[in-house]
Amino acid sequence: MSKSVQAISQIGQLDGKSKITQLVSMLPKLLMPLVGILLFLAVWNGVSKSIDTSLGQFPGPAQVWEQSIVLVSEHNTQREKAEAFYERQEVRNAKRLAQDESYVPKIREFTGAPTFFDQIWTSLYTVMVGFFIASVIAVPAGILCGLSKSAYAAMNPLIQIFKPVSPLAWLPLVTMVVSALYVSNDPMFSKSFITSAVTVSLCCLWPTLVNTAVGVSNIDSDLVNVSKVLRLTPLKHVQKIVLPASIPMIFTGLRLSLGIGWMVLIAAEMLAQNPGLGKFVWDEFQNGSSESLARIMVAVITIGIIGFMLDRLMLAVQRFASWDKNSVLR
Repeated sequence: MSKSVQAISQIGQLDGKSKITQLVSMLPKLLMPLVGILLFLAVWNGVSKSIDTSLGQFPGPAQVWEQSIVLVSEHNTQREKAEAFYERQEVRNAKRLAQDESYVPKIREFTGAPTFFDQIWTSLYTVMVGFFIASVIAVPAGILCGLSKSAYAAMNPLIQIFKPVSPLAWLPLVTMVVSALYVSNDPMFSKSFITSAVTVSLCCLWPTLVNTAVGVSNIDSDLVNVSKVLRLTPLKHVQKIVLPASIPMIFTGLRLSLGIGWMVLIAAEMLAQNPGLGKFVWDEFQNGSSESLARIMVAVITIGIIGFMLDRLMLAVQRFASWDKNSVLR
């Protein structure tokens, strides 16, 4: 929860003069984010007028807002075309069935170009799948490393070697492996989706694994002794002692991993030309129209906003899962 929202919720719990006093004291927290945004917009608007590129003047806030409206309009138009396409199919199939009851209707998919919002959904779906795969692997591996010094000693060299590897280095290898192994006449998922999801997983494994291992290894010795006194089984020890005590560090790793995964995905989509926001940015750059820069800026701002929202989502989940609400980092 942001400081502004916390301030508003605190004010709502007071009465009369206390509310006024509290409101006055909270005004800086409420106004400063707005001041920061307005100052940024003013600087952006002033600097953009002095930058001329091969595609024209660098877009200011007004041009970016205009193109955001255009993108919404394009999305609505494409949805209307899709609805009309499916309606025509239904009418055509109904006529064929009336003439021949043995006819098996064929439903063809609408093949129009994906809109900006379609690309957003594709990127979100891909990053969440990749993040889920990484989390399922990293959390148990981190717990194992935190509980066993031998396991940590064995895995530490691999962690140190692969943690700094760029997603751009993984992408060609992942693309070749997926192309070789994922062979099917009727695939459930496209190869581009598998490639992007696996690349995201490889790059956002490490923060969760490392933070989980650190959190587990730093559990209070008193808690470990309680587990020994109660003679908890290894599984119960992890369930009752390890997980509750290390949740703050685990979620710190998860938040870092999700942020890294989101950045990695956009770069992977741009390089591999896989569907998503990264491909949208690259296509607009290649398009070279006078509106392209403004549309790219819309995508850049959207990517930033989505990244922020994903982080807030993980923070909300952490608040729900953690027994110690004061340990949750904002």
